[in-house]
Amino acid sequence: MTAAIIAPPKKESPLLFEGLTWREFKAVEQLLDRPGYRLSFLDGVLEIKVMPGEPHEIVKARIGAVVELYLLMAGFDFTPTGSMTLESETGKVKREADESYKLAPGRRLPDLAIEVVFSSGGINQLEAYKRLKIKEVWFWEDGLLEVYHLRGEGNTLHYEKVSSSEEVKGIDLDLLLRCINMVNHVDAIKTFRQALQK
Repeated sequence: MTAAIIAPPKKESPLLFEGLTWREFKAVEQLLDRPGYRLSFLDGVLEIKVMPGEPHEIVKARIGAVVELYLLMAGFDFTPTGSMTLESETGKVKREADESYKLAPGRRLPDLAIEVVFSSGGINQLEAYKRLKIKEVWFWEDGLLEVYHLRGEGNTLHYEKVSSSEEVKGIDLDLLLRCINMVNHVDAIKTFRQALQK
């Protein structure tokens, strides 16, 4: 039996400022361009989060390690793009995922964005990713993993919650989640690798 990863801290709410134009947002972004803050923007709302602490970073690193191990062993020609800035002035959106991946060569945007949630409130992350046309978004929160896949075209774009990844084909999400939630990082990676080698 594996114990849960570090007990989550009390969920903090981000600071929200409404009614900003894109130009005003870009000016504020320049002023707050310093370590320790993460800014997101959607439809005139600026979200400011203090950079996450150790529990968030442990989960983020664990997810990255097991996902990259799977992608490597499954033969994906992938590029990790981490928390690269994704933005669209016409879509009135800016977002940085916790982890992201281009799953084939020549992609302009990541195919997969992963969010580790230790806060409550804030902008609608799925709406932000929809405007950026990110094909799949994973959310880890409170020891659970939810996967959303982008459907439709043009004005009919929407995310559908799915039970298995359509971008990272073949990945066992139950195994992935079990390993993410293990206490020891090395044990988690070894458990995941051994299961893939069977």
